[in-house]
Amino acid sequence: MAAAWPSRPAAPDTVAARFLGVLWFISATTGPWGAAAGGSEEPLKCEDLKVGQYICKDPKINEATQEPVNCTNYTAYVECFPAPNITCKDYGGNETHFTGNEVGFLKPIPCRNVNGYSYKVAVALSLFLGWLGADRFYLGYPALGLLKFCTVGFCGIGSLIDFILISMQIVGPSDGSSYIIDYYGTRLTRLSITNETFRKTQLYP
Repeated sequence: MAAAWPSRPAAPDTVAARFLGVLWFISATTGPWGAAAGGSEEPLKCEDLKVGQYICKDPKINEATQEPVNCTNYTAYVECFPAPNITCKDYGGNETHFTGNEVGFLKPIPCRNVNGYSYKVAVALSLFLGWLGADRFYLGYPALGLLKFCTVGFCGIGSLIDFILISMQIVGPSDGSSYIIDYYGTRLTRLSITNETFRKTQLYP
């Protein structure tokens, strides 16, 4: 009766090949390929597209107010067009393959509340008739306007101060609205910090 030879250990190359095969099987069943095989991914919303994947039209400006025509509660909306060959859900919730000519979503943009007070008129009144209080009367401050009229603009000092404040848009209409300024002209934008402001971490050497 022949003696059985002891079994030889598996070669290192064979063990490595088996190990790689197991890893490939796990990644194929649980990785992105397995997820794709199991079901299709939810289509992206058009408003979540990255910059460069869409283009937005310039807002239509109201000639009287110099603000977007659909400005409501300090917000207006412009039409945005996804780039060609992009598929996403439009503002109606419909999955669409875009060619570059269809509206994909409406992008909100900030706008201002105006009530007929012109910045150019206010500055001109302050410069030429500020000593009579015309600028304050125009902006809705009759008491200060009358006081400036009786004191000849506080002997000229008050007129100079008001001219600087109005020119810098620190003093505005009494009803809290904004000046009418050319939409594409020079405007003063006040920066403020809120809870939504991104704070960059300060690195000290």
